[in-house]
Amino acid sequence: MPRKKKSTFILDTNVILHDSACIYHFGENNVVIPVTVLEELDQFKKGSEILNYHAREFVRTLDLLCGEHMFNGGVPIGPGLGKITVKLDRKFHEDLVLSFSESRPDHHVLNIAYHLARENPSLQVILVTKDVNLRIKAKSVGLVAQDYKSDQIKDITTLYTGKRLVENIPGMVLQKLYEPPFELEPSDLSLEKEPVANEYFILRNGNKSVLGTYDPLNLKIRRIDKNPAFGIMPRNAEQTFALDALTNNKIQLLTLSGKAGTGKTLLALAAALQRKKNYRQIFLARPVVPLSNKDLGFLPGDIQSKLDPYMQPLFDNLSVIKSHFGKCESSRDDVNKLLEENKLLISALAYIRGRSLVNIYFIVDEAQNLTPHEVKTIITRAGENTKIVFTGDIFQIDHPYLNTQSNGLSYLIEKMHGQKLYAHINLEKGERSELSELASNLL
Repeated sequence: MPRKKKSTFILDTNVILHDSACIYHFGENNVVIPVTVLEELDQFKKGSEILNYHAREFVRTLDLLCGEHMFNGGVPIGPGLGKITVKLDRKFHEDLVLSFSESRPDHHVLNIAYHLARENPSLQVILVTKDVNLRIKAKSVGLVAQDYKSDQIKDITTLYTGKRLVENIPGMVLQKLYEPPFELEPSDLSLEKEPVANEYFILRNGNKSVLGTYDPLNLKIRRIDKNPAFGIMPRNAEQTFALDALTNNKIQLLTLSGKAGTGKTLLALAAALQRKKNYRQIFLARPVVPLSNKDLGFLPGDIQSKLDPYMQPLFDNLSVIKSHFGKCESSRDDVNKLLEENKLLISALAYIRGRSLVNIYFIVDEAQNLTPHEVKTIITRAGENTKIVFTGDIFQIDHPYLNTQSNGLSYLIEKMHGQKLYAHINLEKGERSELSELASNLL
């Protein structure tokens, strides 16, 4: 069998800022770093954001690989891997000079790739960038261009939903869930696929139905009931599943996905308040999506005025919970006291990420705007008795370099499902209002 032809991958800056270990994911193929990319990385080396971490980590890696020698034909990346080369800038190719401004770093990356492809027609040159506009420009001049795919999920349509509908259950089997100990064997259901840890079920027999979940510890399906959390009553089966997982101390990692209005953040916050005695602190955070990799410093005003618009939806959810209690009720006072004592902390994710996550109920909202590496960074900081909940809509992404397949929430759902400490629920039915549901479905 003929050996597969090697390719040469030209990496854009945004690929490295997305994953500093990207050069290890191209197999035996060679990797080229345009010197313009190194210049751009230099602008990101200082700071505490994840972009700054990736910039520093990549430069250190490159320094170790090249040692004391300049690149001359490339240096090996590692065993079984190709070589890496830094390419100096070139005079703009005559085919590009009329269409692409030399003032843009992206065009210098494009120019290096174009020169390399034209001077080596037998070489398979591929420009790798997370910038869809640059990919289109590359293709317009005959270059092969693609997104960075090493941490993308394969098929969004088959992504785990966390729940299953099973119909035509024999009445005698269903009856087991109405009698102590309110559980049954999975084999009683004759399932097509074996249940996975903490998977939820809607079990039906005609008009009669029961909600259940597969307990990975006793290997049985137990019944779950519709119970409120801090005054919030679940309105459908999915919300009942969500509250069960949110209040289950054995489930330490949970993802809630779904479109706007399905109650993801509201349920997570209500469950955290319900379980507040089990944790030292409740953190509620969301990422502030940068524009073209610029941080909050580029926005006008002091730090609080910059954050307020991003954090307001979280305070809105808290107001909904407080509105369920009268002015004199102790639960309303409890919420105010938690805020005053910083035991309930609502903030931008960047200002929580570096803190110690021990004995914390940590809710990360809008998690679809996180990269897989950012999600991993958050989870690996979890200490004893910490529960982490990621909520988001994988079809509503604001990050310029992420999509439904490459965002951290989708990646987490695909990689974690089936683990005993993890559960996931995809909320489908909107409960905000009839108008909100109509707009979500039709517009």
